[in-house]
Amino acid sequence: MRILKDILKGVAVCNLHGSQEVKLSAVVFDSRKVVKNALFVAQKGVSFDGHLFIEKAISLGASVIVCQTFPGELHDAVTYVEIENSNVALAKIAANYFDNPSLKLKLIGVTGTNGKTTVATLMYNLFQKAGYKAGLLSTVKIKVGADTYKATHTTPDSVAINTYLAKMVDEKVTHCFMEVSSHGIHQSRTEALAFDGAVFTNLTHDHLDYHNTFLEYRNVKKKFFDQLPKEAFALVNKDDKNGQVMLQNTAAEKASYALKTMADFKVKILEKGLSGMLLNVNQNEIWCRLIGDFNAYNLAAVYGLASLLGMPSEKALCGMSALESVDGRFQYEVSKGGIVSIVDYAHTPDALKNVLETIITLRLGKEKIITVMGCGGDRDKTKRSKMGHIAAALSDQVIFTSDNPRFENPQTIMNEIEDGVQANDRKKTLAIVDRKQAIKTAIRFAEKGDIVLVAGKGHETYQDVEGVKIDFDDKEVLSKVFAEFEK
Repeated sequence: MRILKDILKGVAVCNLHGSQEVKLSAVVFDSRKVVKNALFVAQKGVSFDGHLFIEKAISLGASVIVCQTFPGELHDAVTYVEIENSNVALAKIAANYFDNPSLKLKLIGVTGTNGKTTVATLMYNLFQKAGYKAGLLSTVKIKVGADTYKATHTTPDSVAINTYLAKMVDEKVTHCFMEVSSHGIHQSRTEALAFDGAVFTNLTHDHLDYHNTFLEYRNVKKKFFDQLPKEAFALVNKDDKNGQVMLQNTAAEKASYALKTMADFKVKILEKGLSGMLLNVNQNEIWCRLIGDFNAYNLAAVYGLASLLGMPSEKALCGMSALESVDGRFQYEVSKGGIVSIVDYAHTPDALKNVLETIITLRLGKEKIITVMGCGGDRDKTKRSKMGHIAAALSDQVIFTSDNPRFENPQTIMNEIEDGVQANDRKKTLAIVDRKQAIKTAIRFAEKGDIVLVAGKGHETYQDVEGVKIDFDDKEVLSKVFAEFEK
């Protein structure tokens, strides 16, 4: 049990009604999770206002209410804390409640449009295999040492973050690698966390359904670097023009990585194929199992991070050569019939372009590239036509299909994707709403040596349709289709 006055340290309190000596059993922001003697934070979110559930929280046993506006009726047995911003308050309260676990390990944040999951996961794998006890907070999974937990958001809520960090501290984890999304930064989920370092991967078109403009999206990312302390380090992709923007106002130690320009950590691709790449990393040659220019950037970030965290160069390079692709990121297989299938999470214009351009460079002859792709519903609509244009321009055949339509009509989404297809590319395209049927059709079109790319969902094992998550795994569907065709 924790005492309220201790949990409010560092929280900007505007008004307080009741006792600060209240003993608390939990911190929650979802009224459905309230238990006796819990502290309930009423958040004003995008879809819901937690202030509407204050009475429900009290009826379920909440003894402290943290809110931006006091309700009309105050209960004598309840302590009310008025604050300006419930998101910021929740972050600080959660950190205090769990005794500020981020101060007790090295916490590294990875942000950018593409590459966050790969860089964070590769770092976790590198450090685990090098004998460190590591932690991971990612889109795909959460790892506390060797234990795995299911992930629900790219950046979890403040309570969940501190819950897992506290578990890591209990398990003697020394390094945690965490994806930091623009939503997480904007909603203050990363407030009150003590980051020892941060990496910026790149910035491209995404999330404009949430952030009004690209400039706003960039500035939210920049805020993360602006808040780093001078004891931390900031590592950025120098080949991305926004890399220098991230460093403009940071107090942290500055470092860079690149493929095309001079940088502290420089990588050059010497050879590449479907089996991997030969890289020159700061004048050292290594063979790695990952594929594509985008993965060369990811490995440059990994090498830079490892170096800044004090891992000897030889140990880092040796470990990097053994790293394998991350779940749902350019995962390829070759069927018995010689058809290459690739599953990738590419769900932004830039990511899709990078994957398709990589596939083009890996072709040995005139093998066809057949792409299956869609776009998520209730998300940034402005990228749909751009992705349709890219898919059709860089593929020999494209099948537009349903992704996670959520509460939108899948056919409407597909029509908006098709709007970006140039007139001379329209003959290459086909639209099939049923994703399984779309994948089947792509395999049916393919011949030996051809490459089938299934893009957009990657590691996901479901389709989100009208609020219901239906079992669907691109890799699993591909395996079943190949097995069916190769009987």
